[in-house]
Amino acid sequence: MMPVLEAVPNLSFGRDTALLERCVELVAGEGAEVLDYSSDPDHNRSVVTFIGSPAHVESAAVALARWAVGAIDLRDHEGVHPRIGALDVLPLVPISGLDMSDAIRSARRVGARIADEVGVPIYFYGEASTPPGRRLADLRRGGFEALVADAHPGSGRTRHPGPDLTPGIRVHPTAGVTCVGARPLLLAWNIDVDGLDAGALKRIAAELRGSRGGIPGLRTLGLELPHQGRMQISMNLEDAGRRDAFAVFRRIEERVEAEGGRLAGTEIIGMCPDELVARAGADRLATLDRTPPKVLSSRVAEHRVARLKAAAERVLEAARASVDAIPTALNDELTRLSEELSGSGERDETR
Repeated sequence: MMPVLEAVPNLSFGRDTALLERCVELVAGEGAEVLDYSSDPDHNRSVVTFIGSPAHVESAAVALARWAVGAIDLRDHEGVHPRIGALDVLPLVPISGLDMSDAIRSARRVGARIADEVGVPIYFYGEASTPPGRRLADLRRGGFEALVADAHPGSGRTRHPGPDLTPGIRVHPTAGVTCVGARPLLLAWNIDVDGLDAGALKRIAAELRGSRGGIPGLRTLGLELPHQGRMQISMNLEDAGRRDAFAVFRRIEERVEAEGGRLAGTEIIGMCPDELVARAGADRLATLDRTPPKVLSSRVAEHRVARLKAAAERVLEAARASVDAIPTALNDELTRLSEELSGSGERDETR
């Protein structure tokens, strides 16, 4: 099966669309396909989702890390979302033709290149850490500022361990560190809440958090978004393929309503796992999200077809350029394959 790897880098900027457009250009320039991208001014954070062969995805990830060092200065960064790096988090996800061990190997290669070529220390998390299972929340506790304080001579602080890979420093002075991980599919979503103050919102988020004995696999933050005048529960549901996302949604809704609030809307960040659509139905999902769902499997299928078409066209071009005459039957089959992958074969039949 054709190998497809997904990367979902989170970068510490969210108030300049030109920067986001540059990230998209960089990824495409390395041969990976961008599926989705978004920014939030209060989080001051951007997320880009892209897929491709492991080699293309790894190259695109390193290119983003190199760009982030020159474009983002964490000393001037503020936002409601925790962060410790310019390229803060870089998860790699095996989509098809790969298993978790492949994603781990990609994460280790990317981490080594970022440390060696870009000069930013690396922490591994999730399945890529040793032992597996290191949590992002533990690494990001205290933010970039705590990392800098830890690295200061004589500080006596021990909030963070040393990085897994380092170019000779514990923290880059402006770009911090990068957390590189391997994980299953994750559902990242935000729920806007009306009628509750920040204290109640944070209390609900803490009660629901999996690490506090709430919903297994759920990471939550209660956030006030002053630029947009919104109150939000920001969440990640880990290993989304094995979870019932709408059971989680209903529990949050019940808890919010019990406090006298109501859910005002839900947005999905990045691509929507198929399991969410299958369990909920497209109509129900559309009522929760501000936009129609961006279903991962359909985009991956389109990506595979495009890669197959490009490969067939390269073979056809090379065969026709050969000094030896290409047999007519082979030429006809290669041409038919290229047409079928592009859809032109079906159109020809209707002429």
